[in-house]
Amino acid sequence: MSGQQGEEERQVVPIVEERLEVGTREVERGRVQVRIRVEDREELAEAVLRQEDVTVERVPVGRPVEAPPPVREEDGVLIVPVLEERLVVRTELILKEELRIVRTSRTERVREPVRVRSERVEVTRSEGSSPPPPTTESDQG
Repeated sequence: MSGQQGEEERQVVPIVEERLEVGTREVERGRVQVRIRVEDREELAEAVLRQEDVTVERVPVGRPVEAPPPVREEDGVLIVPVLEERLVVRTELILKEELRIVRTSRTERVREPVRVRSERVEVTRSEGSSPPPPTTESDQG
């Protein structure tokens, strides 16, 4: 320390740090050639396969239905309804027309000559002493 008391000297000390950087670079050390060959061989493959067989039986029904019936299962049998549309022709009684008949009557005076026959009857009595005089009648009917 120098002559002055109370004064402190300051010194600066540099701090040095090293940093490390790591990297790679390509260096050829040799070459490799790769060839691929395909070889065939047989092996025995084993698997369990499931197979189902079905039989289809067509059962005619032929009845009208209001709505399509659902697919259903009965005793392990799958029942699938098969539907068809049919044209239904029906007859109905229709009043087509009316005939209106009006009856009218009229009178008419007609004159035609007609031949009419009549009979005359003469009756005579013969009882008693004096006979009545003979009478003559005309048929008026």
